Amino acid sequence: MSVVPEDFRYTSEHEWVAGREAEPTYRVGVTDFAQQSLGDVVFIQLPDAGTPVTAGQVLGEVESTKSVSEVYSPVSGEVVAVNDALADRPELVNSDPYGEGWLVEIQAPPGGDIPELLDAPAYRELIAPA
Repeated sequence: MSVVPEDFRYTSEHEWVAGREAEPTYRVGVTDFAQQSLGDVVFIQLPDAGTPVTAGQVLGEVESTKSVSEVYSPVSGEVVAVNDALADRPELVNSDPYGEGWLVEIQAPPGGDIPELLDAPAYRELIAPA
């Protein structure tokens, strides 16, 4: 059973978003479900701080022993921080996907549109076995 924190929002592509619209900086990562599906993460490619990103567009790639998967930006804005620890320890995505395994922080523009994201119950329904 995958862990799905109540206070995060989610995309249907299995990214999580933490933050509040009143403070338009959002921390982004891949969900526990995603990291379980990927297997052992061995490399992560992320944009540099200062890179503009668009919601729904490719943000980076996560390479595992099984495959390479694209990560999509859940919000539009500018990358203001990258988790540099992942360069040496990409396995943090597996061991702590909602904590030390975060990927980037994105600052949304003031008054920017935040796309419709899933709450925890809706995400649990999305990943529930058929």
